[in-house]
Order: sequence, then structure tokens, then C-alpha cells
Amino acid sequence: MVEFGPLILTLKLSLVVTVLLLFIGTPLAWWLSCTRSKLKSFIEALTALPLVLPPTVLGFYLLILFNPTSPIGSFWINITGESLSFSFFGIVLASVIYSLPFMVQPLQSAFENVGFEIREAAASLRASPLDVFIKIVAPLSKRGFLTASILTFAHTLGEFGIILMVGGNIPGRTKVMSIAIYEHVETLDYNQAHILSG
Repeated sequence: MVEFGPLILTLKLSLVVTVLLLFIGTPLAWWLSCTRSKLKSFIEALTALPLVLPPTVLGFYLLILFNPTSPIGSFWINITGESLSFSFFGIVLASVIYSLPFMVQPLQSAFENVGFEIREAAASLRASPLDVFIKIVAPLSKRGFLTASILTFAHTLGEFGIILMVGGNIPGRTKVMSIAIYEHVETLDYNQAHILSG
């Protein structure tokens, strides 16, 4: 019998993370594509850091950060009454951090490909920076938005180490498909693991 709970939770997580990263990654990528700040290289490196950090290491440090005794964890508990560790919102935050480069880098590349001359010409015609972005840059960058969204969604679908560290294996709350597949392989139920993998 196929488990639909982990599948639904995985799709929900991937969709939420992709939408959140569209809102977070778009202004960050836009800033990175336009800025001449000395901080640009540092921010680009910081944004790319999840690509090189092992997911379990990142997950471990996020688990420490989300711990109820940490300032962030205790602040969250005071507001919501629930711990960030081993919760759906906790794995959403972890996934947002872990998938950030998959949203920002394609968008930054797409924005840079629009070209400074086009943006400058629009600005010389008294278009506000917001108008330039909405009416010129965003439409010309639609492939970048599509690529970034697909990469982010697909990356979040397959997350394992960071989810296991931050969320554990709680059915209905944090047990996503990758965790369910791992659980079936661990119990030598290869048939069910094969069904979930396909």
C-alpha cells in the first residue's frame, strides 16, 4: 500500500519553499545583479555556501540554532508555543536556507543578461526602478524565473540530510518522501521503497 502522507507533505514543503524563495530570492538576486558594493562578493559567497556545506552539518547547526534554549528557539516558542525543531515550519526554514542558491543564482544570471543599457535607457525615460523591474526586467527574465523555480522545487523534493537533522521522522509533520524511502530501505522493505521512489 502506497503512503500518500509523505508524498503530500513533500509536495507541500516544495511548493511553500519555492514560493517563499521567489519572494526572498528575487530582490536579493536583483540587488546582486545591480550593485557595485564591496559586499557583493561576500553576499554571493554566503548565498552559495549551502552548495558546499554537507546537508547534515548545516542541519546540525540549524538544529542548535532552533533549539528551545537558544535565543531564536526561545523567541519562537514564546510567540507560537511550539518548537522550531522537529516541526513543519522548522523544515521549511531549513529548506529555504538550503535551497537559496538554486533560486538566487539563476535569477541573478537572468537579470544580468537583460543588460545595463536597457535598464539605463528606461531610467532615462523617467521610469522608476520598480517600473524598470516590473515592466522590463521581469518579462525578459521569465526563463530565469522558470529555471530557478524548477531547480528550487526539485532540490527541495529530494532533500534528505537537512530534513532528517532538523525535522526527524514524525509522520504528518516532518516525514517527507526521502525520509519514508530511507525508512523502508532501513527495514529491508525494498518493494515499498521502490514504489515510493518511482
